[in-house]
Formats: sequence, C-alpha cells, structure tokens
Amino acid sequence: MKFTLKDYQDEAVLDVLSNLRKAARRWREDGDLHAFSLSATTGAGKTVMAAATFEALFHGDDSYDAEPDPTAVVLWFSDDPSLNEQTRFRLLEASDRLNYSDLVVVQNTFNAETFSPGKVYFLNTQKLGRNSLLTRGHDAYEEAAERGQDTLPEMRPDGRTYTIWDTIRNTIEDPERTLYLVLDEAHRGMGSSGRAARDARSTIVKRLINGDGTVPPIPIVWGISATVDRFRAAMADADGRSTLPDVEVDTLRVQESGLLKDTVVLDIPDEAGQFDTVLVRRGTEKLREATEAWADYAQAQGVEKVCPLMVLQVPNTPEPDDVGQALATIFDTWPDLPTDAVAHVLGDHTTQTFGAFSVPHISPERVQESTWVRVLIAKDAISTGWDCPRAEVMVSFRPAKDRTHITQLLGRMVRTPLARRIPGNERLNAVDCLLPFFDTRTVTAVADALMHGTSDDRTDDTPPVRRVLVNPIEVTPNEAIPEAVWDKLLSLPSQSLPQRTAKPVKRLTALAHELAVDGLLPDAGKLAHAELHKVLDAAQARYASEIAAARSSVLTVEGKTLTADLASGTKTFDQFVADADHVVIDDAYRRAARVLSPDVARTYAERLADADQDADSIDDALLDAHATVAALGMVPDVKDYLDDEADKLARRWLTEHRAAIKALSDERQDVYRQLREMSAEPQDLDLAKPTSWLVPTTERHGDTEAPLPRYRMHLLADTDGTFPLDRNEWEAEVLDREHDRAGFVGWYRNPSRSSQDSLAVVYEHGGRIRTVRPDFVFFTEHDDGTIGASIVDPHGHHLGDALPKLRGLADYAERHGDHFQRIDAVAKIGDTLRVLDLTEPSVRAAVADATDTATLYGGEHATDY
Repeated sequence: MKFTLKDYQDEAVLDVLSNLRKAARRWREDGDLHAFSLSATTGAGKTVMAAATFEALFHGDDSYDAEPDPTAVVLWFSDDPSLNEQTRFRLLEASDRLNYSDLVVVQNTFNAETFSPGKVYFLNTQKLGRNSLLTRGHDAYEEAAERGQDTLPEMRPDGRTYTIWDTIRNTIEDPERTLYLVLDEAHRGMGSSGRAARDARSTIVKRLINGDGTVPPIPIVWGISATVDRFRAAMADADGRSTLPDVEVDTLRVQESGLLKDTVVLDIPDEAGQFDTVLVRRGTEKLREATEAWADYAQAQGVEKVCPLMVLQVPNTPEPDDVGQALATIFDTWPDLPTDAVAHVLGDHTTQTFGAFSVPHISPERVQESTWVRVLIAKDAISTGWDCPRAEVMVSFRPAKDRTHITQLLGRMVRTPLARRIPGNERLNAVDCLLPFFDTRTVTAVADALMHGTSDDRTDDTPPVRRVLVNPIEVTPNEAIPEAVWDKLLSLPSQSLPQRTAKPVKRLTALAHELAVDGLLPDAGKLAHAELHKVLDAAQARYASEIAAARSSVLTVEGKTLTADLASGTKTFDQFVADADHVVIDDAYRRAARVLSPDVARTYAERLADADQDADSIDDALLDAHATVAALGMVPDVKDYLDDEADKLARRWLTEHRAAIKALSDERQDVYRQLREMSAEPQDLDLAKPTSWLVPTTERHGDTEAPLPRYRMHLLADTDGTFPLDRNEWEAEVLDREHDRAGFVGWYRNPSRSSQDSLAVVYEHGGRIRTVRPDFVFFTEHDDGTIGASIVDPHGHHLGDALPKLRGLADYAERHGDHFQRIDAVAKIGDTLRVLDLTEPSVRAAVADATDTATLYGGEHATDY
C-alpha cells in the first residue's frame, strides 16, 4: 500500500479477509453461499480498505497472515459508471501492488468465456440492462433453451460469443476460479417489502445475488456502504445464503483518526430581515481567510497548498438573477478572485447564465482536482460517492424547511484536505456553513441532525459531526501567558490507545525507513535488520532444543505404508520417514516468513547462507538456511522474543530522536505519531501546541440565549484576554478555587475530543481500553521560578465508568506523577467537594482495592477540596 492504514482500517481489513477466507473455503468444500457487509461512515476510507483487501487476496500479506488466493476474481458492482471510474482511480492511487491492467472496466465490447483471476472487474446497472450490448441475446438464449431449441448466432450482436451473463456463469462454474461480488454503497435497488419486494426480485442485483435461470448465484457477496440496513434486508430474502458477521467501523474512531473535520461552524443572522447578501459577503471573506491560512501553512510546513472552495447551494429552481447577484457580491468582496473561478454541477450539463455571468458545467468527480474552481454552484448532495475535501465554506440559499438538503451536502464536505488533522488549529479543521434564512430556533434542527442524525434530516451516509458551533469566536494563544507555562504544557505526556493489529517487527522496520528518509539515522534499515539478526542468533541458543526438534520435522516427512495380504485378508501399517525436498522446505520457510516478517526472514537466511562454509553450493547453503528459518518460525517463543526486542528497539529510537522529530513538519511528525501508536500497549505521546480554537460564546435555555461567563488567564483567549466557557456548577467552583491559589499563572481547558492538543489517559472498562480526557490543567509558579502543573478532573462518582476512570488516572499518576504537583479527582459528596490526590501512593492503593467510588470519596483517603 502507498498509504499507512489507520488502526481501525487495519482491523477492518483483517476482519474482511477472515470472512472472505471462510466464505471461499465453504464454497469450495460444500458449495455454500455467504454474504457480509463492511459499513463505515463517509470519509472513513472504504476504498483504501478495499485496496488493502484486494492486495492481500491476490498477492498475500504477512501483516494480515493472509496467503494469496490464486483463484480469486472480483466483480465490483455499482449503479453509477462515474462512481466506478472514481473507485478505480482511488484503488490505483492507494495500492502499489494493483496495476492498471488489474482493474478492468467492462465495456460494451467485452467478450470472454470467463473472468481472469487476479483482477477486479467493474460493472454498473446499465451494463446489465436488457438493452445492453453485453446482455443482448442472453434472454432469447434462455427462452430457446426452455423450448429445447438451439440458439441462433444472430441473437447476439457483432458476432459476440459470450454475453456477460455467460461469462458470470462460466466463472462461477469453473473450479479454478472463485468469484467475489462487491456491492458498492449497498446498491439502492435491493430493498424489499410487499409488492416492491416481488418487483425487486427481478432486478439486476437480485439476479446476481440469487441467480436467475441458467446463471447460478454468485457464491460470495460483500457489501460496502455507509449503512448496511438495505443490504441486510436484501440478504434476508436471498435464497439459501448464510451471512457472516458484518464488519462495522466505529464512527468515533474515524473521527479520532483525523480523516474527518472536527467542527461545523454555522453562521446565522442575529435578527430578522433579508441578510443573504450580507452572509454571501461573509462567506467570501471566510473563503479568502481560509485561502490565506492554507497558503501560510503550506509555506511554513513545506507541503502542497490547499485551494479552498466555496459551495453556493441554490434551491431546486433557482432564480438566475438572484444567483447572479450573489456572484456579483462575491467578486465585489474579493476583486482578486479570477472571473473564471466559478462552475456548476446542476442537472443541465451546459453553460448556464446567471445575471451577467456565464458559468460552465463540471463533472462532480473532477471538482477536487480542478483547483481553478473556487466557487461551485450546487443543489443537493451532488452525486453518490462525491466528496470534496477542499470544500470548506458553504452558503445555502435554502429555507429552513430544506434542512435535509443542507445536511446532505455538508456531509460531503467533511473530509480533511490533507487526510490528517492540523495540530492545534481548529480553524483549518473546520467547515463553515452560512444560512441566511435560518434563525436561532430553526438552526438547532440542523445542528442536531449533523451531530446525532435523524431519519428525516440526515442521510444514511452522512457522517455525524463531532461539534457544531453557531456563531463562534476564534481564540488564539494568550499574550499574558508566560512561555514557561507553554513549555510545561507541552512536556506533559498523553497516551494512545493500543492497536489490535500491531506488529512490532513491522513497526520497527517502518520506523527505520522513516528515520532514514528524514536523515535522522542513516542506514537505519540495515541497522534494524542487524539488530534483529542478533536477536535470532540469541534465540537459536536460548531455544536450542525446541528449534532442533522443529528443524528435524522440517527436514523429514513422516508417513505410513499400508500392506494388504490378499491371501489372509489382513492389513498392516508401517511407519516410514523420508527426507524433505526443497518444495517442502520452501513451503515451511514461507510460512515462517509470515510469522517472523518476510524481509527479516530473507535477510537472515541470506546471512546464514553467506556464513555457511561447509555447504557444497550456495543453493545448498540457502536451502539449509531456509530450514533453519522455518524451524525458528515454528517455535512460538521465538516470535514473542523477537517481537519484544523489536518493540524495545523501536521505543529506544523514538526516545533518542524525539527532539529531532519534533523539529520536523506537521506532516512528518504525524507519520511518527502513527508509528508510536502502532503498538499493542498504550504509548506516551507529545502534546501539540494549540494555535487556534473555535469556541461558543452563548448558551441556550429553551428559546432564549445568554452569554457564557468569561475567565481570564486561559492559555488561549479572545482579543480582550478572556475565554468563554460552558461549564457546570462543579467546574465553576473548581475554577474559582484554582484561580485563588497562590502562584496561579494560567489554566487549560483540556479538549474533550481526540486531537493532538488534548491530554488523554487510558483506562479499561467493559473489556475495552478507552481514553479519558481530564477537564482541567492548572499552572502555578514556584518560588524558584519553575512552573508546576496539576490535573483537576471533576467527575460524577455515581457514573458507571467512574471507578475504571479513577484507576486509569491512578495508573497514569504511578507512571507520570513526577510531571505534576497534583493529579486531583474531584466529586461532590452531599454539598461538599471531595478530592483524591492520585500522586499519593496510599490513595492509589485505595483506588486499586475499591469497589465503589462513593466510599472512596467519603473515606479517609479523600479530603475536602
């Protein structure tokens, strides 16, 4: 793969491959039919996951312990040819093992007896329609066959030997081929209920799933969608088809990955009136500001510049002069914007006239790459599968009753432009939506639909947004905060979640590659392999007897000879032992290489062969080395030993080069951050300095709004030095008391969302590792001028996760307590705030032994706050 997959993507690919292996085995052995789905929200990278799956399916992949399936043929089906082209391009963009000829768009001239293994074939609804050249003659053939008549060649056009249905049937019936059907976006035509169900059975997708006439059902069906409800409904009606566990990607993990924007900002008028022109002007200013911000970021980081786009959403029947007036406002506000920077994606694919402006049509899939387009005129969600990461501003002329159309289109604008979160900069991690015809009451429905989703207001494939802010302000680093306070904040360790698919050797070799690329450790790859070779040498001595037994089993093949005495009618079995040939040894070596890592197995075998002075030839030496590696791979303790040492070396290198890594660009730092997180154990991470936050300034009570209270000395502040905070009663009391402490020099409202500027602490609850993000970090200056930091986390003791979170904070204090003055867990018992200082060993011991938090806070280990 050209991309490093996110942890949730790796886990999904692993589960998909497991399902495909089971389905293929059961099809070959028993003829069983199976189906399952992969569901992930828009922006999760479903095509990237599919690319990784196809690489492993066709070529094998040690990361997933996957052997290649030499019989595999994939039929990718959607209802949109442009969507197929877009998918094909993305597969090529993501994969370095799938080439152009492996991804075949089936054209009308296609004519083959079977599909070829190792390829993905793209089909769409129109290509399988009754009037398609690919299918013409197939129905006549079946009707003639039912009458017992031979078919005539002229039934098929252009001398075609096979219809596409013939090709599908022949591929299914060929024992040397296994056909996998991928239904992209869980095809809309599959739903079934009442008469619609009877009609649906005659649709093309139903024919693929259930078979029809002479065409048998496709054995393995894999649905890919943002939702699986329609797919599950179709599978419920599938004849004799079993379902495997669906693979569902947690939306929260997608948001935490940084692939989706964190925030949607909604701008509305504060008073009644006609404000569409005003908000168009404001939207244009936001577009210009975003353009300048991305240009500054690109120059500072040395990355490609993002060219932000504004979407102008018009009603279904737009008034041309009104659209023309909006365009005139845009150009008046931003005179430097080129006059040819506007395009439309309306239903009429011709150049449209809006007032004095002629606006050309552009295909939706070309918008992202066509950076000359800075203003895009659209109506709804534009098209299935369309998204535009550089679309950062939307001005909608839709009225409040059309909020569904607004949320649909916004759902296509949530992908981050660089496929990663910009550290500490909420402005570049947000999308702006300006709604001239909404007010504070009607905009609430849009916010709720975006954050939580409703059956009416949010389409199935619109991802829920982490935060929706109405008329927020931007806060930036507070000039009143000493630099020493910032240094202290950035020295505090955060923690990452463990990864189920983590492989220490793979992590080490990937780290070595990146360190060499950045010039931080020349020849790091060679050094890593040399260290791992030493580990395998030590393993040969450490596990000598186990390896000797395994080597013996590799070099010999045991069997039985059956002798039948025809005269007496008796049978006897005799054991025999034969020397293994190179085919057997090489097969054992390949299996071991998947366990130890193919690259390490190869270089270690070459090293052993080079050192073998007793072999008759280099081939004999290499065969003997392969036998040794095969034996190493058969001893489980060897793999555990190798993984432990690889993990230690990776952590050592990350620690040694920490300062140099922090001096790299955000993009490169993000690469190392992902490498740190590639571990089965939680890892310590550095915090990023926040440079721009978007925060609300009002709170809503019923139909009224009130300004939020403002506090001074927050690390980020408005231009007047204050920070508006939405807080509860406990938090307000904590803030007042901490502000009054001697030496107080600042405070930090720790973000509750996953981001590089949020301090996270891991804990276990319900069999899963999760993260808690303590509410506050307070800073005090000591008499010697040094800065101390204290975590203060008010948390309800009655909540089900209260004790697990306390234990997580206690473990964090055990490991990192020397970074803090206090780590305070605060709860209210009656009318009194009580505190547990987790930097105290006796308190941590009490937390470890506790059975409920109320007793802890009311007992001797807690004090009044």
